[in-house]
Amino acid sequence: MRIKDALLQYVPYNEQERVDREVMLKYLETMPDVLVRDNLLCHFTASAWIVNRERTKVLFAYHNIYKSWTWIGGHADGMDDMLKVALKETEEETGVSDARPVSEDIFSIETVHVEPHIKRGKYVPAHEHFNVTYLLEANEDVAVRPKLDENAGVKWIEFDEAIAGTPEPAVVTVFSKIVEKVRNM
Repeated sequence: MRIKDALLQYVPYNEQERVDREVMLKYLETMPDVLVRDNLLCHFTASAWIVNRERTKVLFAYHNIYKSWTWIGGHADGMDDMLKVALKETEEETGVSDARPVSEDIFSIETVHVEPHIKRGKYVPAHEHFNVTYLLEANEDVAVRPKLDENAGVKWIEFDEAIAGTPEPAVVTVFSKIVEKVRNM
């Protein structure tokens, strides 16, 4: 489903999501390059919160740039179907090809601030990710492998460990919201 349509049908979970949804829709209407990372101010990304069948663990990767364990995801790079982006990134970053959406609907939305950094030898200025998260489910027993140019490891971790191990307060808030939503399903 096209991102604009998916956002229009999405029912925000809280005030943060209500405001972020309004901003995302505004920028989709007014900024023609918001689906590509050439837009150095803000652009869309898709993430996958990949849970095991019991929905007690999440599959995380150790991110090389941020030096922390985090969710799976990546840039839209011009794609307008964020679920396809989340599924593509899941397979590329973890080797897991059997992950399936719990629902094809968006599970969570958030604007994530990205600090300036160097990527592949090139400076990337601070910017915003308009992130759309999908809830996926995968078999915890399937072999995983990192995408070494992006992450140094992939592993299943308990929800509380995912929250406690995140060094960025804003991301702790996002992960806490997602875990709350999964537990309330």
